[in-house]
Amino acid sequence: MENVPVGKVSVEINSRYGRIKDKFMGSYGKKPDYYARASGRVNLIGEHIDYCGYSVLPMAIEQDVVIAVSSNDSGRLQLVNTNMEYGMFECDINDLSINKEKPVWHNYFLCGLKGLLEHCKVTSPKGLQCVVDGTIPKSAGLSSSSALVCCAALVTMHANGQALSKKELSDMCAHCERFIGTEGGGMDQAISFMANKGTAKLIEFNPLKSTDVELPEDVVFVISNSCVELNKAATSHFNIRVVECRLASQIIAKTKGLKWREFKRFADVQKALGLTLDEAVNVVKEILHQEPYTKEEVCGILEVTADELAQTSLSANTLDVKTFKLHDRATHVFSEANRVLQFKKTCDLKPADASVVLGNLMKDSHTSCRDLYQCSCDDLDRLVDICCQSGALGSRLTGAGWGGCAVSMVPANQVDSFIKSVTEKYYGKDDRLKEKVTENLFATQPGGGAAIYLE
Repeated sequence: MENVPVGKVSVEINSRYGRIKDKFMGSYGKKPDYYARASGRVNLIGEHIDYCGYSVLPMAIEQDVVIAVSSNDSGRLQLVNTNMEYGMFECDINDLSINKEKPVWHNYFLCGLKGLLEHCKVTSPKGLQCVVDGTIPKSAGLSSSSALVCCAALVTMHANGQALSKKELSDMCAHCERFIGTEGGGMDQAISFMANKGTAKLIEFNPLKSTDVELPEDVVFVISNSCVELNKAATSHFNIRVVECRLASQIIAKTKGLKWREFKRFADVQKALGLTLDEAVNVVKEILHQEPYTKEEVCGILEVTADELAQTSLSANTLDVKTFKLHDRATHVFSEANRVLQFKKTCDLKPADASVVLGNLMKDSHTSCRDLYQCSCDDLDRLVDICCQSGALGSRLTGAGWGGCAVSMVPANQVDSFIKSVTEKYYGKDDRLKEKVTENLFATQPGGGAAIYLE
């Protein structure tokens, strides 16, 4: 198993690390022992399907979280953020408390810290003094929160002399983010640790596996932030979709004569029934009606009480949900999983019209996210339309949605004109957005995975 690399960084040459070091020395009166880095990510295609058991196709981006660290025997955690918007935080490492009702920034650090300590059964954890610096736009669908979780776990692992493989760290971080109430599927953590600079990755689950995907050389991926923020841990939108997928998979399983309590994910039901993804879409049409299902109707189909349903299928923050859109959610997942495979196949075969094919897959993905999964919003839809009008071969929301970013595939020789057009048509129409263009509209290359750096 491949471990996280340990490299060298020159703070004299790298101005950002020098700035972080200066902040550390100003805060703690000494130099940091080491630095940890974890990148954000953009999902090129495959939205809201990782927690259903399906492969996704993200790439790490250059924007990241960097933490400068010094360890000690105090048993305390001290956090300072270079962004003055976030306050300082301090606590006893042996008495960690993560408030699911208030997902403040330091709770994501605590997820990684607590997860690593529990996973490795560390009984006398080192105290930590940290300075956190991030360049990933927050609440933008670029995995800023997961990058902080992963980076915190990496910090804790190194400080306590543990050695976990990238795969083990990925699995552990996917699990421990649930301390804050988010039931994700593991994509963000997997790409954060497993990314290779210069390529995207096909991420498969159960078992976790990653495969390099070479993207066309004649295109560039451009991120544009709608500047509509949604913290997925602060709302129930995300977890409702997880539960809707779970219920749909269980109803399909029961209708087809399977032991439905043993199933929670579409991929497992599809495999048990021996269906292709196209056949699975037809099964959805056959079994599930398009109108929303009431909780009482679901209980009747599964032959359980409301209390039993809460135990077998619901999550803590979806207990009061009254209706579930099962047909559309299932149709999105099966068709989106198919688009991921088509995207990978096109990249591998490199046909003459590869960029056009990939662009159309991205457009179809956004339409499905917007209409079937209903995880977009008006501003994000408008931004995607503007990106397509401005020369993108394909554009789609990326991340959980309900705000955040679009990712656009743009011909390499048209990037400057594309950025100029999107600036004028989206950001230039609003004085509030004009000031934010530089940090929220940028081209990015596939970045590398998490690492430890020493001076």
